[in-house]
Amino acid sequence: MPPGERTVARRAGGPDGGGDGRGAGAAVTLTASYERCRRLHARYGRSYYLATRLLPAWKRRHVHALYGFARYADEIVDGHRELADRARALDALTAEVTAGLAGEPVRDPVLPAFLHTVRSFGIDHGDIAAFLGAMRADLTVTRYPTYEDLLGYMAGSAAAIGTMMLPILETVPGAEEAAREPARQLGLAFQLTNFLRDVAEDLARGRIYLPLQDMAAFGVTEDDLRQPTTGRAVRELLAFEAERAHAHYRAAEPGIELLIPSSRPCIRAAKELYGGILAEIERSGFAVLERRARVPRRRRLATFARHLLRSAEAGRAELRAVVDVR
Repeated sequence: MPPGERTVARRAGGPDGGGDGRGAGAAVTLTASYERCRRLHARYGRSYYLATRLLPAWKRRHVHALYGFARYADEIVDGHRELADRARALDALTAEVTAGLAGEPVRDPVLPAFLHTVRSFGIDHGDIAAFLGAMRADLTVTRYPTYEDLLGYMAGSAAAIGTMMLPILETVPGAEEAAREPARQLGLAFQLTNFLRDVAEDLARGRIYLPLQDMAAFGVTEDDLRQPTTGRAVRELLAFEAERAHAHYRAAEPGIELLIPSSRPCIRAAKELYGGILAEIERSGFAVLERRARVPRRRRLATFARHLLRSAEAGRAELRAVVDVR
């Protein structure tokens, strides 16, 4: 799934604004928790939410739960509060996740759905820890010297989301291990696309996700990234980083065929939609400081429609297999 899909503006507190988004002690039903995650996904992750609709209906809520959890944590570290407050909120979330994984009750509104999904699919707790570790890095780490350093961060913030998705998507028999690296690569491709799109937005929060080594090689300074227009050196740097994103997309491609047929249309559509963002960046000549690259709504809907028939056919084939067994 697409990690850390960012919005143009963020509000203080939890995903719905105000405080840290935690409940006041009232129990949150599992149904309500899944619905909260779905609404978060629909509001903030439009491209991937659309692709998720291509999955079998019973799987969609579990993808919403992963997105809702990731978005919730992302809001904590990017909230307009003092660093100490954000650190305490992330500590509280981490502690409650740990308690929930041990079977204790939780009160954060997104956690019942997330924990239920983790238990239902046997999602690796190590991936959860890696993701939360990356969120903690966002509290204090604002620059990455090399691309290897950035990859280390994205291993938790993006690649781990890809591998958490795998049990929900399901692989063909015997392909579980082979599918992990392509899933990681797709997460990296999605996040690097986001980084290229959101240079100005991230810098406004004090962060730069372009490797300092690469900036120096292309003669780009931080002041260049603060300009209202994208200079030539910045465009050349972004073109270089875009090639890295393309390499991650290519490395992810073989993994799609390792998924069961009913999950392939969703991931192909997501890959096309995020690849479409990268294409829009390239089409603009990498003018990311002037405007935020977006895939036009008509093109997003056309992508969805193109994969809808394949999704329906794959779903019917799975049902026929059940009938044949009987």
